[in-house]
Amino acid sequence: MAQTQRTPVSATVPNDLEPFWMPFTANRAFKARPRMIARAKDMFYFTPEGRKLLDGSAGLWCTNAGHNRDPIVEAIQAQAAEIDFAPPFQFAHPKAFELAARVAALAPGDLDHVFFCNSGSEAVDTALKIALAYHNVRGNASRVRLIGRERGYHGVGFGGIAVGGIVSNRKQFGALMAGIDHLPSTYNREKQAFTMGEPEWGAHLADELDRLVALHDASTIAAVIVEPVSGSTGVLPPPKGYLERLRAICDKQGILLIFDEVITGYGRLGYAFAAERYGVLPDMITFAKGITSGSVPMGGVVVRKGIYDAFMKGPEHVIELFHGYTYSAHPLACAAGLATLDLYRAEGLFERARKLEKPWAEAAMRLKGLPNVLDIRTVGLTAGIDLASKPDGVGKRGYQAMELAFHDHDLMFRGVGDTLALSPPLIVTEDQIGEIFDKAAAIIKAVA
Repeated sequence: MAQTQRTPVSATVPNDLEPFWMPFTANRAFKARPRMIARAKDMFYFTPEGRKLLDGSAGLWCTNAGHNRDPIVEAIQAQAAEIDFAPPFQFAHPKAFELAARVAALAPGDLDHVFFCNSGSEAVDTALKIALAYHNVRGNASRVRLIGRERGYHGVGFGGIAVGGIVSNRKQFGALMAGIDHLPSTYNREKQAFTMGEPEWGAHLADELDRLVALHDASTIAAVIVEPVSGSTGVLPPPKGYLERLRAICDKQGILLIFDEVITGYGRLGYAFAAERYGVLPDMITFAKGITSGSVPMGGVVVRKGIYDAFMKGPEHVIELFHGYTYSAHPLACAAGLATLDLYRAEGLFERARKLEKPWAEAAMRLKGLPNVLDIRTVGLTAGIDLASKPDGVGKRGYQAMELAFHDHDLMFRGVGDTLALSPPLIVTEDQIGEIFDKAAAIIKAVA
C-alpha cells in the first residue's frame, strides 16, 4: 500500500479557504465573496482591513455582555495560567461548584442542580436523557416518548433534531429517533402580524398536548421541550397564556416540561431566564451562549431538586447518571462564566434589557410598510423581520440582505431564510438601536 505524503507540521501551509467546511453556511457563496472578521470589542466587529461593523446579532445570540469585555478576558487569562484542565469524571475543581451555585441562585423556584456541558446542542441532549432516565429510575420505564414543536430549534444532536421542527435541519438525516411527536407551531401571521411582545392569539394551541396524550397515553410520554421564544426559526414569541397551559397539562399528566433557554437565557428577555418573565416553572432549563457571553464554549441544564433527588438512591459509591463530557465544567469556561455573571450584575444588564425593550420594539416597527416586509415580531431585545421571497428562490432575498449589510452598510445580523433576525448585545445604546434599524431600512429597500 502506497504511503500518503504528509505535509510536515513545521512547513508553511497556505491560508486557503477551501479546507474549512463551514457550519450552517453556503460554503461556495461564502468562499466566492468572504465575510471575514478579525477582531471584536464591545458592540463592534472589525474586518481584517479594519472596517468597523455594528453587531446586530450578539455574535450568534450569545455575546450578551458585549465583545471582549476586559473582566472576562482577564478571568480567562488568569485561569489559563493557573489550571488548564481538570477531569470532570470523579474529580473536580472549585470554580465548577461556585458557578453551579451562582446559576442555581439565578434560576427560579427549586431549579437548583446544574449539569454542565459545552453547547446548547449538548444541553438539549443532556436534558432529554435526564428526562428518560428520571422516569426509568422511578419505575416508569414506559415513559419514553418525547414531544417537541414544529419550527422548534434544539441544536444539532440526534435528540435535538428529532424533537426539533425545522425541516431543513432534519430532512438529510433519515429516521432520527423513534417515539417523537410534535406540537403545532404557535405562529399564525394572519392572527399575529406586527405584534410587539407576546401575541394575544394562540394560547389554545397548548391544548394540542391533550390530543397527543389521548393518542399516545400519558404513560408513554417522558417530556415536552419548547423554546419559550423560538429564536432560530425567526423569533416567535409565545402567545399570552400558552406556556402556563402547557405547564398545567404536564402537571396533570406527570410529564416533564423542559424550557430550552439557550437563546432566551441570561438577559435576552430582560430576566435571567424566560421562565421568570413568564412566571412558569419548568422541570429543566437548558442554557449555553450567554453564560460566558460567547467567550468560551459552555452549556448546561438546571434541574429541579426532585429530579436530582430521584437519582440519589442506592449505594453511595455507584454512579447515579451514566452521562457526561470530557470538557464538562472546563476551568476556562467556569472562570469566564463567573466573570460574565459578575458583569451582568455589576452593570444591571438584565434590567437594562427590560428598559430598552420598548424603544427597541418601536424602532423595529418603523420598518412596517417598507417593500416586501410581511411581518415584524419583537420580544425582549430580539426582532424577526419577514421579507417576501423572491420568485426565483426562497431565502435569496434574505441572503442578499445579510450580504449587503456586511459589505456595504457595516452591519451584521442573522439571515434565517427570508427572515432578518436581530438580537444585539445588551450593552446596546438607544442611538445604536436607531442606527441598526436605519441601516436595516436602507438594506430592505436595496433588496426590493
